[in-house]
Amino acid sequence: MTEQLVPVSLGVLQFLHQELLYFTVFWFVLGALDEMLVDAIWLGLCLVRRVRPSQRISPAISGQPSAPLAVFVAAWKEAAVIGHMVGHALRVWPQRDLRLYVGCYGNDPSTVAAAMYAARGDTRLRIVIHDRPGPTTKADCLNRVYRAMCEDEQRQGFRFGGVVMHDAEDMVHADEIAVIEAGLAHAEFVQLPVLREPQPRSPWIAGHYSDEFAEAHAKALVVRDALKVPIPAAGVGCGFARERLGWLASLRAGEGGDGPFASECLTEDYELGLLFSHDGGRSRFLRLRGSDGSLVATRAYFPSTLETAVRQKTRWIHGIALQGWDRLGWSRRPTDVWMRLRDRRGPLMALVFASAYLWLCISAVLLASRAGGWSTIVTPPSPALRWMLMLCLFSLFWRMVMRFAFTTSEYGWREGARSVLRIFVANIIAIMAGRRALFAYVRTLRGASVVWDKTEHLIHPATLRTQGAPS
Repeated sequence: MTEQLVPVSLGVLQFLHQELLYFTVFWFVLGALDEMLVDAIWLGLCLVRRVRPSQRISPAISGQPSAPLAVFVAAWKEAAVIGHMVGHALRVWPQRDLRLYVGCYGNDPSTVAAAMYAARGDTRLRIVIHDRPGPTTKADCLNRVYRAMCEDEQRQGFRFGGVVMHDAEDMVHADEIAVIEAGLAHAEFVQLPVLREPQPRSPWIAGHYSDEFAEAHAKALVVRDALKVPIPAAGVGCGFARERLGWLASLRAGEGGDGPFASECLTEDYELGLLFSHDGGRSRFLRLRGSDGSLVATRAYFPSTLETAVRQKTRWIHGIALQGWDRLGWSRRPTDVWMRLRDRRGPLMALVFASAYLWLCISAVLLASRAGGWSTIVTPPSPALRWMLMLCLFSLFWRMVMRFAFTTSEYGWREGARSVLRIFVANIIAIMAGRRALFAYVRTLRGASVVWDKTEHLIHPATLRTQGAPS
């Protein structure tokens, strides 16, 4: 009986093996063509000198006084890092008319105390206590901060020139305010690069963020800026024109909202960046080097464990790919449609990666069965399939080269070499996060509320000089 079942089982495995191969190869080929087109545009920009990684800001920008800007930070249970963020920002930003708004909660006194202590009496800090206990959502906290800013403007008889967004764990650049202020003179939204700081004790989980952000913020967003398509906001190191933010707040008020940020959205920052490009608004991605030669970028530590990395990417996939489809819809411009498809491919790619790894497992079983003497039928691939497999192989090699190059450019060749191996880690995290995001989205469709599933932060990059690299 057992001997009769073996050929049947092998036949089922062979059928799955073939179907999974066709499915994964088809989507891998589409993904390869998509990435190669982005690479081709980026290389073209380099050839015509539209991309100059060493370009520095002009002395006129770095030395001129900025228009009054407000900086928003939403903080819940951030006592370990908010003090370092506030202290470092107020120390490196010389603009006296700047105001740093930190949104906190009454039931989180340690975060409030840490922020106030770090300011050391600097009047540019404004602590905003939410009228509801935390946590609500990040967007809800930011809306409370926005209302506090409006009250200050009305009371003091002036308006800020723009609003800059940051997180409690960010280490800001000294020239950031000047660059954003100059950028907002010609656009309604400005995004600066974001970089992950190395964590030697988590070279694989935390390290894969450095690879993804180094490539995305040196290539993909540069291409989006060149194509003049909407730039998604990263939620940190980004500036919004004050008048445009007020327009969005009025628009949301007509829909029952209480500020410009969508409280029911898990990625309100991403959505805000795209909305600022509607109705003629312009967004820019600015990649410049400061007066000291360093990249004007926001630096931060990212999750260093598998659980926290999956949780964070679950939130991104849920908000960008699934909620974004519902809330933002599509655009009529072909380039906009292309970029939104790229943004929303997370769940599909998770399924494709899972199918590819399942195909590899079945391949191992079939090889073992042939080695064991069981007769299996090997179907040779068609010429078209062979060409597609060759394209997939070339694309994988090319992706490794590009990943190595961009990571090496920011972190050195050792991290660049690790980045090739970390592709596997990134795929596993994407599979786990895609599954969790889909189930979370289904729960919200059934009436579950959206909660602030924030990442816990225990150390700030500004502590590097005194404490060394974090775990």
